[in-house]
Amino acid sequence: MSGKSMFLEVDELRAGYGSVQVLHGVSLHVEEGEIVSILGANGAGKTTTLLSVSGLASVMGGAVRLRGRDIHTLPSHEIVGLGLTQSPEGRRIFGALTVMENLRLGAFTVSNREAVAHTREWIFELFPRLYERRAQLAGTLSGGEQQMLAIARALMARPRLLLLDEPSLGLAPLLVKAIFETVRKVNESGVTVLIVEQNARAALKLARRGYVLEMGRIVMEDSAAALLADPSVQQAYLGA
Repeated sequence: MSGKSMFLEVDELRAGYGSVQVLHGVSLHVEEGEIVSILGANGAGKTTTLLSVSGLASVMGGAVRLRGRDIHTLPSHEIVGLGLTQSPEGRRIFGALTVMENLRLGAFTVSNREAVAHTREWIFELFPRLYERRAQLAGTLSGGEQQMLAIARALMARPRLLLLDEPSLGLAPLLVKAIFETVRKVNESGVTVLIVEQNARAALKLARRGYVLEMGRIVMEDSAAALLADPSVQQAYLGA
C-alpha cells in the first residue's frame, strides 16, 4: 500500500442482471489519485463491475464503498452526487442533441452555474475539437469525437472518481493515443480513474495497477509493470 487513502473498495461483490449472476465475489480497491485498469476477455464481467459500482446493475451480495461509505444500496443519481461518474461502453451520447446540450446533461447534479461554466472551459481545453463542434448535433460527430464527448459529459459533474468503459473501442491508433493522453491529464488534475479496456497494452501503460477478471472472478492483481511483463498476461491479452 502507498500512503494514499483508500478511495474505492469493492468487497466480495456478487452482481448481475435480474436472476443472472455475473460477478462471483469480486474484490478490488482503488487508492485516491490512482489509475487502475481491469483486464479480461469479452464476457468476463468487466462492464458489470463498473455498472455495479455506478448503481446500474443488481448487487446480490458483498459491498461497494466510496471513501468508506457503502454506496451499493444507493440509486445511481445519488452516487453521482457523491463524486463518481461513468463514461459508458458504446458512448451512449444523445445524438439528437448538440454537443453543448450533452454537456449540460452531464452537469445535472451541479446547481452552481459558475462552477458549471468553469468546468466547461476546462473541458474545452482538454478537448478543443468539442469546442469547435459545440453547436453540432452529437450524432453527426466522428467516432473519436463522440468518445471525447462521452468522457467530457462524465467530467461535467467534476467527479473525484471517473469510471471509463472501453474508451478506445473502434478508434484508430492515433485517436487512441490522444484519448489516453487526455485521461492522463484528467488524472493529473486530481481525478482518480478506474478503466476497463480491451487494449490491454495501452491500459497498462496508462495505469499504476491492474486486475485480471475471468468468468466473474479476479484471478490476478499486480502493478501495471508486472502485469505487462507477465508471460500469461502477454499470451492472453497482449498478443505475445
